Amino acid sequence: MNQKSLVILGIESSCDDTSAAVLKNDTILSNVTANQAVHEQYGGVVPELASRAHQQNIIPVVDAALKKAGISLNKLDAIAFTRGPGLMGSLVVGTSFAKATALALNIPLLDVNHMQGHILAHFIDEGQEKPSFPFICLTVSGGHTQLVKVTAPLEMEIIGSTIDDAAGEAFDKIAKIIGLPYPGGPLVDKHAQSGNPLAFKFAQPQVDGYNFSFSGLKTSVLYFIQKQVKLNPDFIEENKDDLCASVQHTILEILFKQLIKLSKETGITDIAIAGGVSANSGLRKRLQEEGDKRNWRVFIPSFQFCTDNAAMIAITGKFLYEKGQFADQSISALARLPFKP
Repeated sequence: MNQKSLVILGIESSCDDTSAAVLKNDTILSNVTANQAVHEQYGGVVPELASRAHQQNIIPVVDAALKKAGISLNKLDAIAFTRGPGLMGSLVVGTSFAKATALALNIPLLDVNHMQGHILAHFIDEGQEKPSFPFICLTVSGGHTQLVKVTAPLEMEIIGSTIDDAAGEAFDKIAKIIGLPYPGGPLVDKHAQSGNPLAFKFAQPQVDGYNFSFSGLKTSVLYFIQKQVKLNPDFIEENKDDLCASVQHTILEILFKQLIKLSKETGITDIAIAGGVSANSGLRKRLQEEGDKRNWRVFIPSFQFCTDNAAMIAITGKFLYEKGQFADQSISALARLPFKP
C-alpha cells in the first residue's frame, strides 16, 4: 500500500446501537451512535424491534458521521462492517447496507468480528500508549466474557470463555432481581460506589481451565434475597448499595482470579480490558490496582470505545485492508462467528 491516506467507513449494528464512524489512517474523524430507548420498557433487547430501528437509523447515522468527518462518499477507500456475532436481524441491516454501498462505490468490503473489534479499539490513535504483542485482553460484555491472547492485530486465541451467562448478562439479571430498571449494569455500578463490597458473600463457581461461570452467582443472589425479604420486606431498599457492591465485588473476583492465573502462567504482563462492561468503574479501578501490585502494564479503553461503536469496526477494517483480507458480495451475516484464523 502506498503512503496515501486510508479512509474507512465503519458500520456497527450487532445489537441495539446503530453506529457509523470514519477513520483516517489510525485516527477517528467521527463516531456517531443512535441508541434505542424502545427496549427499556421490556427489560431487555427485543430482536425484532432492534432490527426495525436499525433500518430507520442507519442512513441518518452514516450521513451524520460523514458530515462530521468532512468526508464525502467518493473519498472512502473501503467499508468495514460487523458481520457477527450478534442478533441476526440487526446484523443483516448493517451487512446489507455495507454491501450495497461498497458495490455502488466500487470499493472494497471488510467483514469484522465484533469481539475482535472491541480488542482492537486499543489501537485507535488518541495519543495514548498502546499494548505490545503478545498481550492478554479480558473482553467483558452483555453477551461475551473471554480471555484472549493477542499475538498480532489479526492473530487472537480465546483461552477461556463463559460456560453460561456472560458477566454483563449477570449484572443485568441481578439488577432485575434487585428491582433496578434495564439496563441494570451501570446502575449496579453506581449503587456499588456507596456500598460495602464485603457486606454479603455470594457463590463463586469453580470452573475448569480459564473459563468463567456466572449462572450460580445469579441463583445465589436470588435465593438469598428471597430469604431475606421474607424476614424483612424492606430488605432490598435498606441494603441496595451493599447488595450492589457485594455483587460487583463477586463478579470482579471471578474475573480477576482467572486473569491473574493466566498472566502468571504465560508471563504476559501487558493486560487490556475491552467490551461494554469495561466501562464499569469497579473493573477499571481493580485493573489499575492489580497492575500496580503485579507490575502489569494495563490498558483501559476510552468510555466511547467500550460500548458498541463503529470506531472499533473501522480500526479493525484498517488492519484487514493492510493484509488484503477483503470480503466479496456473497458474504452474509452470522449470529455466531468464530475469530478469524
